[in-house]
Formats: sequence, C-alpha cells, structure tokens
Amino acid sequence: MTQANKMGTQKMLPLIFNMTWPPFCSMMMAYSYNLVDSMFVSWAGHDELAAVSLAFPLNTFMVACAIGFGVGINVLVSRHLGEKDQPAADEAATNGLVMAALIGVFFNVLLLLLAKPYFTIFLDDPSLMDLSLQYTRILTFMMVPVMLQIGIQKILQGTGNMIAPMWLQMSGVIFNFVLDPALIFGWGPFPELGVRGAAIATVFGYTFSGALSFYVLLCRKQKVKVRFKGYKLNFPQAGETIKIGMPSFLMNVLGAVMVSVANAVLVGFSITAVSFFGAYFKVQQIVERGVNSLVQGVLPIMSFNYGAKDYGRLHQAFRLGIIFAVIIMGLGTIFILLFPELILSIFKADAAMIEIGVPAMRIMVIGYVFAGVGIICATYMQAIKNIRQSIIINLLRQAIVLLPLMVILAQVIGIHGVWIAYPVAEIVTCIYGLAKFKQVSGRL
Repeated sequence: MTQANKMGTQKMLPLIFNMTWPPFCSMMMAYSYNLVDSMFVSWAGHDELAAVSLAFPLNTFMVACAIGFGVGINVLVSRHLGEKDQPAADEAATNGLVMAALIGVFFNVLLLLLAKPYFTIFLDDPSLMDLSLQYTRILTFMMVPVMLQIGIQKILQGTGNMIAPMWLQMSGVIFNFVLDPALIFGWGPFPELGVRGAAIATVFGYTFSGALSFYVLLCRKQKVKVRFKGYKLNFPQAGETIKIGMPSFLMNVLGAVMVSVANAVLVGFSITAVSFFGAYFKVQQIVERGVNSLVQGVLPIMSFNYGAKDYGRLHQAFRLGIIFAVIIMGLGTIFILLFPELILSIFKADAAMIEIGVPAMRIMVIGYVFAGVGIICATYMQAIKNIRQSIIINLLRQAIVLLPLMVILAQVIGIHGVWIAYPVAEIVTCIYGLAKFKQVSGRL
C-alpha cells in the first residue's frame, strides 16, 4: 500500500502524527537559520543583533514565498494523487519547480534593489544602516535555493514522503550551524566577517540542501516523476498553484509586514525595544512553527480526502488538528510564562531589555491558543478550495485587526499597547474562523 493511499485509509490519529513530526523537525531546522544567526550575532553586539532583527522581515518574506508556492504544489500533487490522476500530479510537480526558479530569480533582483529604501524607513543611524545592508545584500541570494529546496520538500510531502524532506533540511542546517560562528568571528582559516558571515552561511546552507534535494527527487525513486524533456510552461496551472498557496504565503509574509510595522512603532520608543522584539519574535515563531508543521501534516490529508470526497475523514482531520494546535500553543504559553528571563538570556539581554521584555512576553502569550485554532481554520478552508476565506482569516490575524490596533494603542497607552494588540487580534480571528467553519462544513 502506498503512502498516498494511507492518507485515505489509515487511522487518523497515528496518520496525523506520522505526517506531522517530520515537517515539525524540518520547520524547526529551517527556522533555526535566522535563530542561529541572531544568537551568534548577539554575541558580537546589540547593534549587530538589531541589524539582523531589522532584516528579519525580508528573510521572512523570502521563506514565505517559498512556503506559499511550495504548499500550492503540495496541495495539487496530493489532490491529483487522491483523484488517481498520475500525469496531472507529475505535471504539477514539474511546472511547480520551473516556476519556483523563475520566481526566485525575480525576487532576488527585486530585493537587492529595494534593500536600501526599505531600511531608510526605519533608520537614520549610518552605522546601523551599514550593518543591515551588509547582512541583507548577501542574504537575498538565498532566494533561488530556498524556492527550489522548499518546493522539492513540498512535492515529496504531497506524496506522503515526510522523512526525506526532514533529512534534506537537516543537512543545510548543520552546514549553516558550522559555518555561522566560523565566518562571524573568524575561527580557524576563515576571515572575520561579522554579520556578512552570518548571511553567507545561510546562503550556503540553503544551496547545499537544495542540491541534495534535487538529487533525491531526480535520481531516487519517487511517487511522482519530474519530466523536463519536452516541457512547456503551463501558465494556468502556475496561476492555480499561486492561488492555492496564497493563504500559506500570507500567513508567513504577513508576519514580515507585522514585524516591519512593529519595528517602525517600537523604534520611536528605543532601539532596545526593537532588539527585544526581534529576539522575542524568533521565540514566538518556534512555538508557532509547531502549529505550522501540524498544518503541513494535516493539509495534504484534508486535501486528499476532499479530492476523494471522503468528508468524514476530512472533518476528523480538522477536529484532531484543532486539538493538537491547542496543545502545542498551550505548552508554548506555559513555557514562556515560566521562563521569560531564561529565554531572553539566550540573546545576551541586558537589564533594559529584560525590563521591557518580561511583561511584554507575558501579555502576548495570552493569544497563543486562539492563534492555533485560527490557523487550523484557515488550513481547512485552503484544503476545500475556499481560498477567499482562508485569506480573510490570515489577514484578520496579522493585518486587518492587529496592525491598526497596534498603532492606535501605542499612541494611547504607550509601548504596552503594542503587546496588547496581539492577543486581541488572535481572539477576534478565532471567533471568526470557527463561525465560518460551522457555516461552510454544513454544506459538504
């Protein structure tokens, strides 16, 4: 029995677990690129940490493009396999990879051109501007490797192969972890490059794992075949891939927009507040990545069963997804409430950062459980092709409610208003998502 068939027949609880833990490991390792950069760079100084924190939204945008488009490929591959249409699944994989490369080149050039104007919005400090540009102008060259590496990862996951993507991701992370301190501090034969070294290590890490991913996809037996011979770009299918992946793209890229707005607000209070938020957001993303990895597990299951018209299993996957999301976010809430100082110490937080950070973290974690429920509701809408509602849920979480509330409350009650905006936005989104699920699911 193939893994794809198991998505329609295996008991749901072990199926979700087996489909989720490899993406969890992969996503934690993928996220560790910027976390490791921040950790090592923080040892070099607060200005260096602030520079990497200010560049984080651009890093997030690049990864969001890759994840969004990759999820589009994933859903098409798993859906066509559920419909038992092998040629369509093969074409979705091939067309997806070609488009991933083209999108990567386009955004690589665009980000190089926009880096300086972007930082000008936040900075008038020449030294901090220089550090930010040193890091970002190298980091943009990860765009093509990350598009291809995550695209291949999602193709394999769409067939039910969750293990290979995990090991492929790990290879790049290990490469990055070894190179990071060596290039930042000039260990051994390497020159001391500071923040530029962190960016170079990240680019090389993604390039290494991308090369291995191509080898596994093209040279090892898989449940889909990528066929470049006689290939012609399928623009309608590319458009459908982008449409399907848009909610996942928004879920990730809106984080970049949110951080940019938060940085713009917080820089008016202090650079220490910016440094804290950059450090905290990386910790929050570790917790949220747990739910996002759950999404990578349940999305192909829900897509497969929607394509097979097995709505009972579709809704069973949704209900278990909610339960797991609440558990993951609940555990993250407890950990952050109990150990805020310990968490900040990883980033060499001084007394000023701890004074700002500890109460801020205890406010923001109030929304974690509600965020988990909202994310699974958006995933359900994505799986049943209700892309509009999936996008609305993601926009509510990180833009429509959050951003104006953050700006208004910061002006009314000061810096604590920035932190309060987060749980309020998550609660509103959770209520909306559950209401829409009840409305839409009754029609199937």
